[in-house]
Amino acid sequence: MKKIIILVSALILINNITLAAGGDSGSSTTKVSVYDEAVKLIKRAGKLEKKDNTDKAVKLYKQAFIKLEKANKKDKDNPDILNYMGYTSRKSGNFEEAEKFYLKGLSLDPKHNGINEYLGELYVQTNRIEKAKERLAVLKNCNCKEFQELELIIKTRGSKIY
Repeated sequence: MKKIIILVSALILINNITLAAGGDSGSSTTKVSVYDEAVKLIKRAGKLEKKDNTDKAVKLYKQAFIKLEKANKKDKDNPDILNYMGYTSRKSGNFEEAEKFYLKGLSLDPKHNGINEYLGELYVQTNRIEKAKERLAVLKNCNCKEFQELELIIKTRGSKIY
């Protein structure tokens, strides 16, 4: 009986040492995903943009894009990742690449509010107002802020809102 108690105690000790050393505890709640890290960078970049610190914002958008690429390798059919890949590309000035990501995201989820809004903003930026209005029409019945934001941008055409 004494040997069994020692054996069980040893197994418990080994298990605790493994977990403390970074073993898989079966819980990923404390682990931040690469996607979440990218979103944090995007939010920081947005704050910098509002303060007219565009150069630093673009650097953060590019860092976020790299993280999004990693997330996309693990989850290729996620329209949210593709949306932010388009967004960070657009904010970095790469409109052609941005459009490709947005369109790929829409092929997965044609009614994705964020993609439709951001693609509409891209169309306004590239002077394709009719295409922007098509995106607005998709959002018309969503009763969402994306509709209102895109509508305002189309009406003001060329404002720095986007």
